[in-house]
Amino acid sequence: MRKQVLIILTLLLVTFRAFASTGEPVKALIQQMEADVDDLSKVYIFRDSPEYYGRMRVYYNNTLQQLKAIPFKSLEVGEQVDYLLLKRDVEQELRDIDHNEKLYNSLQPVIPFAQKIMTLQVNRRRGDTPDAAQVAATLGTVQQEIIAAQKALTQQSGLPAPVARKAAAIVDGLRSGLRNVYNFYYGYDPSFTWWVKQPYQQTDSLLKQYALFLGEELADKSDKALDASGIRGTPIGRDALLAQLQYEMIPYTPEELVDMANKEFAWCDAEMGKASRAMGFGDDWKKALEKVKEHHVEPGKQPALIHQLADEAVKFVEDSNLVTVPALAKEAWRMYMLTMEQQRFAPFFLGGESILVAYPTAEMDEATKVMSMRSNNYAFAHATVFHELIPGHNLQGYMNKRNKPYRQMFSTPFSVEGWALYWEMLLWNKNFHSTPEQKVGALFWRMHRCARIIFSLNYHLGKWTPQQCIDFLVDRVGHERFSASAEVRRSFEGNYGPLYQIAYMMGGLQLRALHHEMIDSRKMTELQFHDAFLHENAIPIEMFRAIITKQSLTPDFKTQWRFADQLLKGK
Repeated sequence: MRKQVLIILTLLLVTFRAFASTGEPVKALIQQMEADVDDLSKVYIFRDSPEYYGRMRVYYNNTLQQLKAIPFKSLEVGEQVDYLLLKRDVEQELRDIDHNEKLYNSLQPVIPFAQKIMTLQVNRRRGDTPDAAQVAATLGTVQQEIIAAQKALTQQSGLPAPVARKAAAIVDGLRSGLRNVYNFYYGYDPSFTWWVKQPYQQTDSLLKQYALFLGEELADKSDKALDASGIRGTPIGRDALLAQLQYEMIPYTPEELVDMANKEFAWCDAEMGKASRAMGFGDDWKKALEKVKEHHVEPGKQPALIHQLADEAVKFVEDSNLVTVPALAKEAWRMYMLTMEQQRFAPFFLGGESILVAYPTAEMDEATKVMSMRSNNYAFAHATVFHELIPGHNLQGYMNKRNKPYRQMFSTPFSVEGWALYWEMLLWNKNFHSTPEQKVGALFWRMHRCARIIFSLNYHLGKWTPQQCIDFLVDRVGHERFSASAEVRRSFEGNYGPLYQIAYMMGGLQLRALHHEMIDSRKMTELQFHDAFLHENAIPIEMFRAIITKQSLTPDFKTQWRFADQLLKGK
């Protein structure tokens, strides 16, 4: 035992010396882990399997030991931030492994055939010569077990919807793994080709059907949140929300976040009233909004408008000396159109390296075409093109690729969407929206960000159904029903985490609070502040704050920056 301990300590010492020799030991460990995990994920392709859990648990525990061997106090604050973020992520990976392993073990009666398929793939990994007749027999057994498991579930009370959908995802993974085996041998190994073709096709068909049964029929039967909208999601509950908020370094409860959203909503209501009165509609801001929606370009002309608005935003931030915009960033952004199917999930612009434009397509019916144009009117576009391009997502993405790119594994929507939303707040204060119509467009989006917090949290707390979320967007914000349905579908069926919709406003409020702390106190200029943020990559904003304030940190740091307390107090 002492010998093993000495070997481990020696390895850790060697590792530390290797990392220390780079001058940036934590950065080196982050880069090594990113490469290692990428390689391991290509070998251990079943993310839910005893083999994967065991291998990755060993790997992450070893990484944690290597990290702890680095003297924290000897690091500059930027590397201390890297240390804390790596420690946070590795510990979260270990918690996820424990959780997923427990769930996987509980699902054994649902997937009794899993290990048989996994064993075939493990043997294929290094090109073992298969006993083709035995493979065919194994697949025959798998078929019988699938049929028996489905029959048993049909006769029982079923599974909770989230568990059924998890089981469906595991079955889809098994199907993909079996396809990996078949494609490797079929046509190359004569015996395998002769014996396995028909058993494979039958097994593949049964796996596909079984996954659909689990993920739709069985899950829908027990899904209390499923309603007439047909939107399938997974409400995670208050405890899971609190855990995710802690991970994202947001020290507030779901109830406090809803309170913040309502207070921001009240500000929006007051400003919308001012803009409505300026347009001649009195306090009936929905009439003003209706007028704004009617001001849109005809089909085919939207790309030209986007180009015009993009140039306008770049000129404004440069003339105001707000942020450095590299010439190549202005040159390299691109534009594409969203298809009709994509607009079912994204009824407005999307952005990043490119801006993706939502506007009517030939396949849409007339009513949907009209709603698409109304949802992407001039004033709405004026308030979102800069969010998607420069100085928003496009500029941030450009800078992230060129500044501390190893930190991209710590990227968070609170920094990505928060940055773009912060510019909506800042440009409002800078009078970028100079007409009442432009202000109505900007306020629509600010109200939308508030509404996202309210409907997302109410859904995940089990209080609202998807249809209630859609109705809320229509009634409270003034959405077209087409765009409201797409927004809710995107929130709950898209590849977005439960906190994603909260991240816009909360990240924006974090940066707004930091703007007050650093710029209003004349510690930094706006140009210095914005350039500094872009040079640190999209890390949690509390960690960016620690860097620019040179905060004293400890290895056991916990989130503590209550950035919105003044808002909660109504100040």
